[in-house]
Amino acid sequence: MDSTPRIAVTAGEPAGIGPDLCAIVSGRPAGARLVFVGDRGVIAGRARGRGLAFDLPDYSPATAAPRSLLHVPAPAPVVPGRLDPANGRHVLALLDRALEGCRSGEFAAMVTAPVQKSTINDAGVPFTGHTEYLAERTATPRVVMMLVGGGLRVALATTHLPLSAVPAAITREGLAGTLRIVDRDLRSRFRIGHPRILVAGLNPHAGESGHLGREEIEVISPTLESLRREGLDVQGPLPADTLFTTRVLAGADAVVAMFHDQGLPVLKHASFGHAVNITLGLPVIRTSVDHGTALDLAGTDRADLGSLEAAIACAAEMVRHSRA
Repeated sequence: MDSTPRIAVTAGEPAGIGPDLCAIVSGRPAGARLVFVGDRGVIAGRARGRGLAFDLPDYSPATAAPRSLLHVPAPAPVVPGRLDPANGRHVLALLDRALEGCRSGEFAAMVTAPVQKSTINDAGVPFTGHTEYLAERTATPRVVMMLVGGGLRVALATTHLPLSAVPAAITREGLAGTLRIVDRDLRSRFRIGHPRILVAGLNPHAGESGHLGREEIEVISPTLESLRREGLDVQGPLPADTLFTTRVLAGADAVVAMFHDQGLPVLKHASFGHAVNITLGLPVIRTSVDHGTALDLAGTDRADLGSLEAAIACAAEMVRHSRA
């Protein structure tokens, strides 16, 4: 067991589907020792509702148990499907404990169940998402969101921004930083020797030679030319409407889209419910599910475990690649 990675799994929003998923996966095989980080009573309650046993031992750094629970109590009573801002900071406490353990070497990686951004904001904490929060907590100047599923890896040049703010956010420096991170992490955490990365244009038809926008001419193309001189295999800018066709994708290791809803609808169409959200560029390995809190499914028997199982398997694989 000592060589098996220990992975922290945060339960996320307690009123959402996260505790249900933790309860189910605690009884499934996985290629890692799993430490569930959440409120024991909440997770055990969801297990009972499904007729499942939930008798995991309390976690301690010395334990070699294949499954254990690190109890972080929710300050307010939890009702499935009913959000309570009083528990907003509890969700962040789960993330902070898992992150602390990853940074100290106690955990090899962290896997996060979904959180409800609005509840955390209603608790008085500005919060735009896991990706941005973990970057801030680790003082990482640039991170990259990448989803994996359906045979695709899709990373984003920008993440949670209004569409009107995207063009100004795409700069030569920022795009170069994103592509270097994608290239580096594909090498170090996916063991891809020389990644081939396809880069989307921002505008329809990749700007149509400047007639539909000049970002491709003034920002994207010069950035890619500079990176190619550094030895990166970056192709583009490519029209996004044909980028995800079989012929264009052949031989590619990843796609970098310019904004959230340019790349992710394609990937989620191919693999929703079984895709993995990965934060590249962090000093720790972090994966997550591809879906939200699913408040309407919390406490029912309709939870789909596919994405969480995929996130755990992906994290374990990334740990193995990083140790190789």
